[in-house]
Formats: sequence, structure tokens, C-alpha cells
Amino acid sequence: MKNQKEEKIGFAFIHGAGFTGEIWSSAAADLEHPYLFVEYPLREKEASSRKDLHLADYVSYMADQLKEWKVDSFILVAHSLGGVPALRIAAEFPGRIAGFAAVGAAIPKNGGSFLSVLPFHKRIVMSAVLKKWGTKPPDSAIRSGLCNDLPENKTEEIVKGFIPEAVHVYTEKSHASIPEVPRLYINLTKDREFNSSMQKKMIAHFSPDSVQQLETGHLPMLSDPEGLRRILLSFLKNINTAGVKMKRS
Repeated sequence: MKNQKEEKIGFAFIHGAGFTGEIWSSAAADLEHPYLFVEYPLREKEASSRKDLHLADYVSYMADQLKEWKVDSFILVAHSLGGVPALRIAAEFPGRIAGFAAVGAAIPKNGGSFLSVLPFHKRIVMSAVLKKWGTKPPDSAIRSGLCNDLPENKTEEIVKGFIPEAVHVYTEKSHASIPEVPRLYINLTKDREFNSSMQKKMIAHFSPDSVQQLETGHLPMLSDPEGLRRILLSFLKNINTAGVKMKRS
């Protein structure tokens, strides 16, 4: 989904595992800035069509969308698993990235994988689960981990619509450093998927200029889209203000 106004900094939204870009719809509403919902490859195909995809395939497919987007500069907004490809995307568009907002996002160290950010015991369990059952969590895990603060009708929609990803996206190492742009981490205080200690670890890796809190679970774009939008617009305002100061100095 696109809303293009070339004279303004845009927002490039990168979703987490299991979703499509439409999960950002409520948060992007009324932004009055250009935005793009960056999609992962083969979302409309059967899960078997994605099983051989690698992290590089995801990044290449996403980068192609951004290359076609007629916006000079944009803020990357990455959620959950989306933090991993987002770091690679930032490295591919150094002249266009105005800022990076990580929303409860996985931020591995350079050379790390998504699995590397998990606590040791959870990493071992998830590695075994991925090998035996793939990347579609049990319905009960989706309900308790992703949807703990969502109403039942929305939870049911998430459970039924969850799209399994390629295993390689979780396991492959990503060689991408933290971009030298304004950085914001949005800490989700009720998140049961990425708990407090895990998010603190991500914040340490990311070394953001600012940390903001939302009292939500793992999907703030659904449980508090207005709050998320307000934080993103404040981040943009700070970027614009800093830019004006640099031009004047």
C-alpha cells in the first residue's frame, strides 16, 4: 500500500513473521506522510513455495520495492523478526534512510541471526521446533505470545491468517552493522513474545538515541495504533528539527 508525497520524509513499514504489510494499516492511517508497507516474498503462495527462500531472497525482494518507491528519504519502521532484514535494507540504502524505528524488534549483533537474539534455552527449543514442525507456531502459542492483549475477534483473525516463513530467515547469519542514523527503540512493556530482558538486550545491541515505551503486547499496531503513530510522528519531528539545525549551523 502506498501514499506518495515526494516532498516529505516517508515511513517504510516492515512487518514481523506471519503477517502482511496490512497489519500496519491502522497505525499508518492519518499519518499525512508517504508510507509503504514493505512485503515479504510469495505471501499469496503455499507455504511450501517459501521453504527454500533465504534471508538474501527476502532482502532482495524488499529492496526492489523500495527502489521503485518515489520518495527521496524514509524512516525504516521494523517490527519483531523484521528487524533482521531491516538492518540489511538500511545498509543497501545509506543515502535514503532518515531514521530507524525498531518496534519490539529483533536486533542481532553484526553476524548474528534471529535465533542468536533469543535466550539460550529458548534458542535451543526453537531450533528443535523449526527442524521438526517448521515456522507456524501452535495456535495456543500465537494466542498467548502474540495476542495476549488483543480482543478475541482480532486474536482469531491472527491465528487463522498466520503465514509461515522460510526457516532460513530465522537461522541464517546477517552481516549488517547498526546504521549511523537517528535511532528509536519502542519498548513494549506487556510483550510476552519478546519479554523485558530480551528487549533490553535488543536495546543494548541497537544503541538507540531514544527509547520510548508502549504499554502493549507484541502487536502495538493492533492494540494501540494511535499511540504507536504518535511516537513515530514525534520521532520524525525530532529528525526534521535536527536537520534544520544542521542546515543553519
